[in-house]
Amino acid sequence: MFPGIEWTEVGMVTKARAWAAIAALAVVAPFGLAGCGGDEGERPSFVNGTTGDSGSPNPPAEPLELTVTPANGAKKQPVSTEIGTSVKGGKITNVKLTAEGGGTVPGAMREDGSSWVPASPLKYGKTYTAEVTATTPSGQTETKTTTFTTMAKPKSVIGSGLYLFDDKTYGVAMPVVVEFSPGIPKKDRATVQRRMFVETDPPQPGTWYWVANGTQAYYRAPEYWKPGTTLKVRIGLEGIPLSNGRYGNVDRKATAKIGSRFEMKVDNATKKMSVYEDGKLIRTMPVSLGKKSTPSSSGTMVIMEKKKSTVFDTRDDPNPANRYVTEIDFAQRLTWGGEYIHAAPWSVGDQGRRNVSHGCVNVSTPNARWLFERTKIGDPVTIAGTERKLADGNGWTAWNLSWEEFVKGSALPVPDNLGS
Repeated sequence: MFPGIEWTEVGMVTKARAWAAIAALAVVAPFGLAGCGGDEGERPSFVNGTTGDSGSPNPPAEPLELTVTPANGAKKQPVSTEIGTSVKGGKITNVKLTAEGGGTVPGAMREDGSSWVPASPLKYGKTYTAEVTATTPSGQTETKTTTFTTMAKPKSVIGSGLYLFDDKTYGVAMPVVVEFSPGIPKKDRATVQRRMFVETDPPQPGTWYWVANGTQAYYRAPEYWKPGTTLKVRIGLEGIPLSNGRYGNVDRKATAKIGSRFEMKVDNATKKMSVYEDGKLIRTMPVSLGKKSTPSSSGTMVIMEKKKSTVFDTRDDPNPANRYVTEIDFAQRLTWGGEYIHAAPWSVGDQGRRNVSHGCVNVSTPNARWLFERTKIGDPVTIAGTERKLADGNGWTAWNLSWEEFVKGSALPVPDNLGS
């Protein structure tokens, strides 16, 4: 189990149009609806390209060639199966997937046309029939049909979690965070990334970054989210076969909002925190950071968790000098390693003058309360000038990297112009 995560499956998308903005390769949101609906009566609209100027003779029509996967009669297919399509001389104009016994499965084409993705996992041990139609610019059509059967439910699955929940409002630095247990092997990350879909409104294309051990992946855009942005996320893991013999456990989905821009910047040189709202400085306050033996981390973090009252218990610390049990008010987590912003009435005399904490950002109780009442999960916190740098993956560290560094962590190619 992961600390602070809610392990409940969220219901999946039920209408193909919900996938309209998802772009190819899971780099921006991995597929845009190319018009292939799940209902038999719905037919998409396509704009066919033309060749030559008006009045010029058209070149000979390319023969229409259509290939569809899985192969007809295929058995033991994963419930994450997509309907693969390859077409020459035309475009895919309709995909219809039906389950044995009736029932049409909604879904959408990937933007690159490589496959049609069901909007929710298929059922285990079921037979499905896909009808795929391609059309030439002149109106010639070809339809191919394939019938396949899915596998039985696997016994060995990974654990996973999504740190984003329906109807919640987050800060502008909130990355989409997915965790895996055990971590995803490098050879499988591209496959998994293609099944992690993010849609933003207004559009702010981004990409995924994998922490080195594969236990976390973050999605962000080149800049902080615009206030008022809607994030729609589907982590379509169920049934994905991995090289270690395990399978993805569940699909997860969430739709959330981004709130106002609220930022905290801490400078060790001045021992002060500067608080900004929508780019305007609204408050400064004295702080005490970690002493030299237990320094605070320097870097850009986000608030991960808020607790109005809690207990810090460090009795398992290997250093006896760092063991204590203390009641804490207005605690806001910054790292998995236990660094928080919190009320520290015992260090008010040191705040603004010297560092005495075990790595946390100490503020007075009135200042801690004032912050707690205004912050959101996902608000950015930057600490500068301490003896220790923030470790990758120690918290939601997506914004502790430049965009150039971040894109190197993607398991799939990222367009060169994405950050421009």
